[in-house]
Amino acid sequence: MGSHLVRSYVTETDTAPDPAKPFTSDPTTGFDDRTEREMVATQEQMNLAMLPLEQRDYCAHHLIKFMKCKRDNWPNFLSCKHERHDWDLCEHQDYVMRMKEYERERRLRLRQKRIEIAEAQAA
Repeated sequence: MGSHLVRSYVTETDTAPDPAKPFTSDPTTGFDDRTEREMVATQEQMNLAMLPLEQRDYCAHHLIKFMKCKRDNWPNFLSCKHERHDWDLCEHQDYVMRMKEYERERRLRLRQKRIEIAEAQAA
């Protein structure tokens, strides 16, 4: 995990993307049939579940099911292992997807930098 910090602040300060800001490259570059990710949970479901804003992500529909299961099976909250597993798996897959997007953005920036250097040397 330290490699991100070293790249961001020491070695590749001009090409390392900021994870807190939106990426600048086109998400469909190099893909023919890539579709945009969409949230499955509707706004009505989120309002009913009263999810905090920090939990409203691509896995909110699994979290809503998990919270409903805990509410319906109280005090036997251990009977919701399947819903918890689905939510944890979705969160992990979302994390992996975000890391892949970050790495793709970083590599596209490095490629752009290499192309600019090659053009400057050719001229």
